Amino acid sequence: MATELQDLQAFLAVLRAGGFRQAARSGGDSASKLSEAVRRLESRLGLRLLHRTTRNVSPTEAGARLAERLAPALAEVEASLDVVNHFRDRPAGTLRINVPANVARTVLPGIVTPFLKRYPEIRLEVIVEDSFVDLMASGCDAGIRYDERLAQDMIALPIGPRTQRLVTAAAPAYLQVHGTPAHPRELLQHACLRGQFSGGAVPLWEFERDGEIVRVDPSGPLQVRTGAAFDLAVQAALDGLGIVHLFEDWLQPHLDSGALVPVLEPWSQRFSGPLLYYAGRRHLPSPLRAFVDFIREA
Repeated sequence: MATELQDLQAFLAVLRAGGFRQAARSGGDSASKLSEAVRRLESRLGLRLLHRTTRNVSPTEAGARLAERLAPALAEVEASLDVVNHFRDRPAGTLRINVPANVARTVLPGIVTPFLKRYPEIRLEVIVEDSFVDLMASGCDAGIRYDERLAQDMIALPIGPRTQRLVTAAAPAYLQVHGTPAHPRELLQHACLRGQFSGGAVPLWEFERDGEIVRVDPSGPLQVRTGAAFDLAVQAALDGLGIVHLFEDWLQPHLDSGALVPVLEPWSQRFSGPLLYYAGRRHLPSPLRAFVDFIREA
C-alpha cells in the first residue's frame, strides 16, 4: 500500500512539474526513481498515463482524468495524516503557497522570515504564478490573489497592505525629451514598457478619475513576461527608455530617490490589497493553520 501511494504521488509530482528532471529538482527523488514509479503505476493499471518526449511530459486522457480525481484525494489523505501534528509541541511539515510576482516581491519579504523563525520545523514552498490556479489541482495549500471570485468552499483572509495602487512613472530624462502625459490616452504617443501574463495576455493599463474609467493599450520597445522580468522593465524605465506602470510598492525606492517621477497621479486610484485564500475544510494541515494564525495576528 505504501509503494502504491508513493507511485501515485510520483505521478502527480511529474505531471505538475512538467517532466521527470523538473520533478526531481523540486523533490527529494531522482529522475530515474520517479520514472520507475510511474512505469510501475502504468503497469499496474494497464494504461499509459503520460506522453513522454525528450523535453517534457503531458498527460494522456486517462492520465488527465486520474490526476483530476487524485489531486484532491491525496490532499485529503495528507490532511488526515497531518491531524496527528496537533499532538506535537510545534507545527511541522511543508506549506505550499501560490502567489503572483508582486506579492512575492513586496508582501512576502516582511512575513516569511519571522514566520519561519517562529516555526523552524515548517518548510515553505512559494510558487510564483500570475494566473488564478485551482489549489487542489496545483498541489498548493493556499494562494494569494486580488479580490477575485472564489469558490464557495474557499476562505479569504487579508494579508499585507489593506490597500494598494498602480503607479505610472518615468525617468526625468525621458520626460524632459518626450513631455509629461496629462491624460491616459496620451500614453498612446509614448514609449511604454509593458507586462504580459504567463498565459500570453497583455493587460490593459486602467485609470480612474472622478468616476471616469479609461483603459489604454499603449505600445513600446519592451514587453516582459510577469515575474522577475519586471525588474528589467523597471531598469529600462530608470535608463530613460520609456514609461512603466507597476505596483507603487515595487517602484517606491526609485520614487523616493527621484530616479523615477510619477505621472498621471490624479488617475491612480487605490484598490483592495491581497487576500490569502484556502479551502475551508474542517482540519487544516498544521503548517497552514500556523500560517493563518500568524497572518491573523499581524
